This record gives sequence, C-alpha cells and structure tokens, in this order.
Amino acid sequence: MSTHGKIITLAVLTYRRPADLEALLPLLLEQATKNVLSVQILVVDNDPAASARSQVTGLGEPSVRYVHEPVPGIAAARNRALDESAASDVLIFIDDDERPVEGWLSSLLAVYDATHPAGVVGPVISRYPNTPEPWITAGRFFERRRLPTGTVVEVAATNNLLLDLHVVRSSRVRFDEAFGLTGGSDTLFTRELSRAGHLLLWCDEAIVYDEVPLARMSRAWVLQRAYRSGNGWSRTSLALAGSDRDRALCRLKLTVRSAPRIAAGAMLSSAGWIVRSEKANARGRRTLSRGLGMFSGSWGHVYSEYHRDTDLKVGE
Repeated sequence: MSTHGKIITLAVLTYRRPADLEALLPLLLEQATKNVLSVQILVVDNDPAASARSQVTGLGEPSVRYVHEPVPGIAAARNRALDESAASDVLIFIDDDERPVEGWLSSLLAVYDATHPAGVVGPVISRYPNTPEPWITAGRFFERRRLPTGTVVEVAATNNLLLDLHVVRSSRVRFDEAFGLTGGSDTLFTRELSRAGHLLLWCDEAIVYDEVPLARMSRAWVLQRAYRSGNGWSRTSLALAGSDRDRALCRLKLTVRSAPRIAAGAMLSSAGWIVRSEKANARGRRTLSRGLGMFSGSWGHVYSEYHRDTDLKVGE
C-alpha cells in the first residue's frame, strides 16, 4: 500500500514560540504543495492561553488547521494530534523549532512506500545562533545519531517521525501523560511499538535542523539534558516492565548498568580536569550526568524538565 490516495497530516506541537511558527509553517506549506498527495498541516497549541490561535488562523490557509490543547504537557499535545488525525492514514511529527530540508517530506514518504513500516525516523541536526563554547563541542552534547537509510531502530523521538496510523490504532498505543512534563513519552511510545513487533526504519535523507536557542547553549543546560535523558530511559524501561517481579529485575539491571557509567564518567571528568583536557572533562561529565539520571530514575526519582507552575494553576 502506497501513500497515493492516502491522507497525510503534518503535526506541529507548539508552546509560546511565535517566531518559530512563523519560520516553519511556510516551509511545511511549500513541501505540502509540491506533493500530489492530500497533506494537511495541524498545529496543536499547548499554551493554556491559546496564544498561537490568531497567528495560525491569520494565515488564511485551508490546508493549515489549528487546535488548542490546554492540558499542560507534550504528551497531551501528542495525543491530541493522534485524535485530530482520525481521518488520516499517516501522521508526521515535527517540532516548531525545526526546519526541514528541501525534499524532507518526499524522502520520508519514499521509505514508507518502499516497505510500509510502522514508522520512519529522520535525523535532527542542531544549528546554533553562534558557535558553542569549545567544552560543549568537545562533549558532543548536541550531536545525534546518523544511520544508513533502511536501518531498523527501536526507539525514536517525535521531532522527526512518520507514523502509520493504522498500525498505531490497531496497537492502541498512546503517549503516556505521566511523562508529559518530564519528557520521555515519545521514547516510551516508540519502544512500545517496537516491542509489539512493529518496524521503525531510518531515513537519513529526511533531515530537519534544530534551531538551538542561546538559553540552551550553557554547560548547566546540556548537563541537565543528559541527566534527564538517563532519568527518562530508566522510567520508560520500568513502565515497559509488566509484573512487580519484572519491575524489580528491571530496577536491578538499571542500577547495575548505571553504576559503571557513574564511575567511568567521574574518573574521566576528573582526569580531564587534572590534565586540562576539555574533551575528556566534557565527555566524562556527560557520561556521569546520564548515569546519575539512570540511577535516580530506576529508584523512582522524576526529573520534570518541562514543569510549568503557571500552566498547572490554569488547568486546575
């Protein structure tokens, strides 16, 4: 089954980023109009104040649809995108702070048409307003995986992800809103699909650029992100475990896996500091932070990276 004759939805989840939306939507419209397929752009606004409504509806584009999801958290916004795509066959997620390259959409669809997997995953390349400090570059904090097209993957984020909605509906997989303000709901979602035997394939040509804001170009932010990554991995692993016995075994395995990361990271960062090697120090700190996150997550600590005090009060 190919995408010809199918309905495709491009979902953009947004939260108070008007400049990013202004830059992204014309790029999506351009790619959508170059395809002979039925493509609709869906903007899911997760701001309780619905701040993007006038901006999106002001476009006057019939192929761009706006919906407001007031429940705080990206998992709720992702589920709203699933619900709003009930008439669609394919759903493609992209973040509001990303910019697709020319041919991004056609590349994703080409891999999908060739083998009809449950999902197609594309690479994300970070782009900066100015050059990051050497310590951050040495630590490779913003570098993400690149794989040959057609490679099977078992986990993915929703920042560049195509989903076959028929598979998603039949599997009854949803984004767990317990991860809505912590991150990780997309990790859990795709791991559940993979565990159910559904195929996720890599498409290395379908590149999107992630526009990194200045606020994220600090040592504190990148180390917190490494910690959250480890914390989220442990929490999603525990969520996938079934019985209490399975969860206890999973917790033990995560603890055992995190311990050498913590030790190796601490030693490498210390050695880097002693010999004044930014590369060793930065990579050691990254490994240490991820290991600490894995350990804390395995024992119940929840790191809420996206906590919103104001939003939660509005929603009460």
